Amino acid sequence: MPKRNSTCVAEFLFEGFSSFGWKHRLGFFVVFLTLYLLTLSGNAIILTIIRLDRHLHTPMYFFLSVLSISETCYTVAIIPCMLSGLLSPHQTISLQGCATQLFFYLTFGINNCFLLTAMGYDRYMAICNPLRYSVIMGKGACIQLASGSLGIGLSMAIVQVTSVFGLPFCDAFVISHFFCDVRPLLKLACTDTTINEIINFLVSICVLVVPMGLVFISYVLIISTILKIASAEGRKKAFATCASHLIVVIIHYGCASIIYLKPKSQSSLGQDRLISVTYTVITPLLNPVVYSLRNQDVKDALCRAMGQKPLSS
Repeated sequence: MPKRNSTCVAEFLFEGFSSFGWKHRLGFFVVFLTLYLLTLSGNAIILTIIRLDRHLHTPMYFFLSVLSISETCYTVAIIPCMLSGLLSPHQTISLQGCATQLFFYLTFGINNCFLLTAMGYDRYMAICNPLRYSVIMGKGACIQLASGSLGIGLSMAIVQVTSVFGLPFCDAFVISHFFCDVRPLLKLACTDTTINEIINFLVSICVLVVPMGLVFISYVLIISTILKIASAEGRKKAFATCASHLIVVIIHYGCASIIYLKPKSQSSLGQDRLISVTYTVITPLLNPVVYSLRNQDVKDALCRAMGQKPLSS
């Protein structure tokens, strides 16, 4: 039950980076703004290249373009607010605004998890079942997988937001974070949150452990198939088609698991905030960087777009 003689909170105050001096916050602002602009421009370039180059009109690059859109929406939900907080440390957000930010953050964050799983399934079909690949991974199947990922993101976000904002918030109003996230908000509730913490843990299991397990199984089968390829050149080419996706998967699931699957007794909001900077600012940049620098098809498409001879020719 809510505490007696307490007032209901109408808005929250982000603690953010207020413990740092003005010079440090200004330095963070410049670095984070640069990374944010690079992320936006990198994703825009990938989307444009995939749209214009017919060589990239395949399931793999369809999922990559959807992932780029989702990553862009994900960063837009978080980073502008964080940048504003760096310039104005006493930044407030209304209860409704906080719920909206949490909803979009969870929707696109969870969507990204399942899109990476769909991309793993695509690589599995391409390498382990190449003769039926074009039939199984048709346009309809790709759209269904992408829609299913978004649908799971929306449904899980609704469950989480409803769970968190169904709680009473009384006197405490300072969020120990730079955006609205589940754990910092649960710490502010003026009632028992055991049920909500169980819901949060179960959702984390569903959106992290299940996709990670599916990706792991996919790559066990992929690697076992690749090792059976007779030629060294064939094995190298097969590994190359999976390398970019695997790098993004490891970093994405790794950071998220540290934050959301850690026991409450070992949870430190300060430590979680530091990891969240990596998860919300740096990880989204890896998508366009890794897929452009490590992917020969994308590099060749960029060369063609600039009127140059493809590097692989």
